Amino acid sequence: MGKAIIGVCAVILVAMVVAVAVGVTRSRSGRSEGELEASKKAVKTICQPTHYKEECEKSLAGSNTTDPKELIKAGLEAAIREIEKVVNNSDTIQDAAKDQRTRYALEDCKELMGYSINDLKKSFNQLNSSGVSRLDVYVENLRIWMGGSITFQQTCLYGFENASTVAGEKMKKLLNTSQMLTSNGLNMVSIIPELIRDLNFPGLTRAGGGTRKLLAKDGFPSWVSFRQRMLLQQNPTPNVVVAKDGSGKYTSINQALKDVPINNASPFVIYIKAGVYNERVYVNNNMFNVVFIGDGPTKTVITGNVNSVDGPTTYNTATVSIHADHNFMAKNIGFQNSAGAIKHQAVALLVQCDQAVFYNCQMDGYQDTLYSHSHRQFYRDCTILGTIDFIFGNGAAVFQNCKMIVRKPLDNQQCIVTAQGRKEQMDASGFVLQNCIISGAPDYLPVKGRFKTYLGRPWEQFSRTIIMQSQLDDIIMPEGWMPWNINMYIDTLWYAEFGNRGPGAGQTNRVKWKGIQKITAAQAQQFTPGVFLIGGDWIPKSGVPYTAGMTNENNGRKTTKNKCARLGSGRLHETDRCKENIWKIYCLLDTYGSFPSDIAKGRIESEQARFFVLNLSSPPYLSTWKQGSPWNMVLDSAIQARPTPFPVGGSNNIESRRWS
Repeated sequence: MGKAIIGVCAVILVAMVVAVAVGVTRSRSGRSEGELEASKKAVKTICQPTHYKEECEKSLAGSNTTDPKELIKAGLEAAIREIEKVVNNSDTIQDAAKDQRTRYALEDCKELMGYSINDLKKSFNQLNSSGVSRLDVYVENLRIWMGGSITFQQTCLYGFENASTVAGEKMKKLLNTSQMLTSNGLNMVSIIPELIRDLNFPGLTRAGGGTRKLLAKDGFPSWVSFRQRMLLQQNPTPNVVVAKDGSGKYTSINQALKDVPINNASPFVIYIKAGVYNERVYVNNNMFNVVFIGDGPTKTVITGNVNSVDGPTTYNTATVSIHADHNFMAKNIGFQNSAGAIKHQAVALLVQCDQAVFYNCQMDGYQDTLYSHSHRQFYRDCTILGTIDFIFGNGAAVFQNCKMIVRKPLDNQQCIVTAQGRKEQMDASGFVLQNCIISGAPDYLPVKGRFKTYLGRPWEQFSRTIIMQSQLDDIIMPEGWMPWNINMYIDTLWYAEFGNRGPGAGQTNRVKWKGIQKITAAQAQQFTPGVFLIGGDWIPKSGVPYTAGMTNENNGRKTTKNKCARLGSGRLHETDRCKENIWKIYCLLDTYGSFPSDIAKGRIESEQARFFVLNLSSPPYLSTWKQGSPWNMVLDSAIQARPTPFPVGGSNNIESRRWS
């Protein structure tokens, strides 16, 4: 019902804009006066969906145009000017700062304002661009970047929560106008689909139109070169090797990062050999397309112990900070903050890079382990350990086939898995846990009766978290969710559970807040990575296993032969994805060893099953499996653990042997 009302309102707004434009065309006799009046009407129209209409109209008062796109651009320029004023005035506050914590917060603000301006400028440039042909991509980019700009400004203010009240109030006052204008910009760009439909913005089509980017037969986007596909399917040759024992070019990851070209356009691979790297790693915003590859999440470990108790803001405690503007990937890496529960907020990994991918990584900490700060992120087969809010931030993040492991907290504490921080309703951010496992660590399980665990709580007013198709163990409280402070945000948050399993998945005693959603399968589909992140445009390029829609996997937990047969018969019609032999291999693996863990450890007892997995994991047979197919998880593990005594390819290949 709500969506229909919004749609009608947007159409009315468009009709008003059109009416204004038509009025201008017919007022040739009094052109200057008529155009001025028409511009005023257009400003009122474009400001109608914003929360701060007075500030919106004031910021656009000098715009002599009726073009909605030009008015939105003018609004973004006004927001940029206001943030620049904040940067110019922050030195005055810095000079008056008396305590170290306030100085930390002010230093953060200077950096964060730069990121906020950058996101607004990207949005402005996209509005100017004629190179984007798909409406869904066009609008999603704008919403992600505008939401990022808002998040950076809000993060600045978070830094003053335990600092000088006077300095914090001054900064809040300085940011007041820019926050309102950025919020207005987000709401204006969110009605672009209706403007485009009725006003015919040139060159744009909706998803699925004639300009949709297609996949090649091997499942990669058609614009990815053959050479790049081969690199993405395997561990590519590194540009730089880092090794603690001196066998690489560098012994430090930060040293290796200095070799990354500014605004790098192709994957720059840094291979980090097994070892514990005690350093704070910072991938700055000019380092594009950086790839970290390690020897395993418990073998290649980056560690630190910076924490908020000792003074820094939470934003500044991260052991590894990924500030790259876009395109970062990490594979087989461990990220750790060893400060311990006694030091409270202590981030292991902070990610604000747009279109960042993490595969087979481990994030290890206690409170605030993973700071999914902003922009689009995809996590596959990762393990995140912690106690309080150990996945938090305002990213648009999907966690697929991951494990969330609850550790023992301090006395009188409870554990919360997520704390999503969406501040604006039109922001495209949110956390999605799909086919994950939420369970307890060895130190927590014996004492789980003493320490409550919840799925999440709302960090900001429009917090959004969806947990679906996941295994919830018996550590989850029957209520499921907890409020941030008494009943704060319980009416405006957006929390949903769908298709979960396990003793902690029961819905009978869940909280009955207004913000708790009961969603259908069709609604759940909207939060799969292919839709929520428009992931097909960028995740397959990383070469990691990826299921675009709802998954039929069970995250390593065994199914029965009957279940396997049922799944197989249900998918055999997809001849380009699921060949009969592939299903038989799947069933053998399910019978003789759980996957992927037993495959990776070489514990498959059936030589026949192992033989065929090895054949299918070698080129060119790997290319017969599409990205997004669950088999990629099996193949990737098999590639890494290939036993040398077993033949690969040649006369024994899958093409020349048939099953009876």
